[in-house]
Amino acid sequence: MQPATIIGGPGSPYARKIMIICEFKQVPWRCDPIVPFQGNDEFTRLSPLRRIPVFIDDQVTLADSTAIAEYLDERYPDPPLFPPGPAARAKARWLEEFADTRMGDVFIWKLFNNAVIKPGVWKLPRDEDAIAAALRNDLPEVMNYLESVAPDDGFVCGTLAIADIAVAVHFANLRWARTAVDLTPWPKTMAWMARVEAVPEFAKLTNLGTRAITTRSADRRALYAEMGVALTETTLAGPEFRKGPMSV
Repeated sequence: MQPATIIGGPGSPYARKIMIICEFKQVPWRCDPIVPFQGNDEFTRLSPLRRIPVFIDDQVTLADSTAIAEYLDERYPDPPLFPPGPAARAKARWLEEFADTRMGDVFIWKLFNNAVIKPGVWKLPRDEDAIAAALRNDLPEVMNYLESVAPDDGFVCGTLAIADIAVAVHFANLRWARTAVDLTPWPKTMAWMARVEAVPEFAKLTNLGTRAITTRSADRRALYAEMGVALTETTLAGPEFRKGPMSV
């Protein structure tokens, strides 16, 4: 089987979600670890909304993590990403949507963006006021909802499912934002997240993301080789950064 191509780096929770799914289903993959702001005109052609991840294999080119996950589950059904039964599958889809939208807005745009992307990409100061406002006004609402749906043990739909992965990927980005937020008021959620993050495929990609965002650009190719991640021979990174949506 020829490896699929994932355009997008493991610093993105959405790209990392698809990498984890490929590992979980033992689908070979390689990546072009760009951030969407780097994408050239060919990237825009493949991803008209200029979002990552983009997934390319011998049958499809897709630029939405939900569509990619559903495609992978239908093409490679074992092990399944969606639980049996219409009610459980609907619950899994809803929690993935909540993670992609509301959690993405708070964890990625209001926190990770102001703490990491603005300084790292746009060379702007870390926006401590915006970070503090999000921690005060937005994060508790998200965490309260997660606490209300978190399972007492195991995973939210019984076995590991898309919902668990989609929610859990955001917590690495929250840690990388270095806000020192106290999450102990939500013990069920944090125990749930710890169980998901301990899954070997998940832990592998979280480690890759952690190391990638703390490694100099010039040294990242060696890092990917060390971690056993194949890279594409060419890149869709352009000569300059362009503003636009990040990822879904």
